[in-house]
Amino acid sequence: MDAQLHKQGSGEDDEDVKRQTVREKSDAHGGSSKKLRKDRRFSLPLQKFSFMKFTLTANDPKSNARAGVLHTDHGDIMTPIFMPVGTVGSVKACHIRDIRDEVKAQIILGNTYHLYLRPGLDVLEAVGGLHKFNGWDRPILTDSGGFQVFSLTGIRKMKEEGVTFQSHIDGSRHLFTPERVMDIERSIGADIMMAFDECTPGTADYRYAKQSMERTHRWLDRCVQRFSETEPKYGYEQALFPIVQGCVYRDLREQSAEYIASKDAWGNAIGGLAVGEPTEKMYEMIELVNAILPKDKPRYLMGVGTPANILEGIERGVDMFDCVMPTRNGRNGMIFTSEGIINLKNEKWRTDFSAVDPNGETFVDAQYSKAYLRHLFVAGEILGPMIASLHNLGFYLWLVTEARKHITQGDFTEWKAGMLPKITRRL
Repeated sequence: MDAQLHKQGSGEDDEDVKRQTVREKSDAHGGSSKKLRKDRRFSLPLQKFSFMKFTLTANDPKSNARAGVLHTDHGDIMTPIFMPVGTVGSVKACHIRDIRDEVKAQIILGNTYHLYLRPGLDVLEAVGGLHKFNGWDRPILTDSGGFQVFSLTGIRKMKEEGVTFQSHIDGSRHLFTPERVMDIERSIGADIMMAFDECTPGTADYRYAKQSMERTHRWLDRCVQRFSETEPKYGYEQALFPIVQGCVYRDLREQSAEYIASKDAWGNAIGGLAVGEPTEKMYEMIELVNAILPKDKPRYLMGVGTPANILEGIERGVDMFDCVMPTRNGRNGMIFTSEGIINLKNEKWRTDFSAVDPNGETFVDAQYSKAYLRHLFVAGEILGPMIASLHNLGFYLWLVTEARKHITQGDFTEWKAGMLPKITRRL
């Protein structure tokens, strides 16, 4: 079952719509941009400035699970945290108001590749960044677009300089270099910018995985240099997170974790997992890497995962997660609950008039019944995917909030042992 649920990925918006020419600006944003003091630029290695601090508040006595607070200019993030994926500036089928007030998300994601192609940097710079464009007033993290670019098999070419690719929208050609990606993420205006890396397939052989990891490290140095040479455009600070790679090879993961830790960044990410490797191998790599990464910096596991994956990651010391699974699976009639997994298209729910989730946190959980929600899916009504997506996101945020509560109380390990059988069973 977990293998079926484990098809995760990092973005949801690769559908073709109308053709749009990409327009860019290479110059800094105009009059609305606030020029920051030169003495706040960053040097190699990255320095820790006061604007973004991570404070550990509790540690589970029987595992590596921990609770903390990540302070940003757009507000505090209570960890462990799940971050809804808003690939093109929107969390699919959900209003920003509901993401804030019902789901109670504290940070969302945007994707550099997709936002670069549309609406384009000219639009984002004209309005003053993604926060103003989509109305989200809390922290935003942007993926570098590396996963998407390297997924464009057959229409991209990689060199040491960077990656040349064709747009999935109109076939136009573009070049992503580490420097260019830093510039794009500056223009998007995310609070947390991810370094440009090569996402190695989970089935890669050792030789390729080593070459890929070394390229990621060289590109990271270029990202850091460009980040240090540029400034935020919209009057608030931005942080850069590097990414550990190394596929499933222990020595490569160790080398990469040590290299990334040496950069003294504000936080560190673990990439290249949940991309085809066995689940147990993913857990092994998380344990290995987290034993090396600094304990006083947040750790972000990219693109993961199922509710069970998240609890296992928290137990191993991960602080931040993102995944499209809550919305993607929700749009296809699957909802996650504290009692198990429901496939709403099954006949058994046709006359089940109980609430979507009696223990749910969002208004849709009590407002609608399972039978009504199933009816919407069977009828092809767009409201069905909207309800299911909102519910699933609410459940994911509830799950990490409960985990934080039990870490603070000191009984996370016992609570997790009781939760896992329930959240993984099929109802």
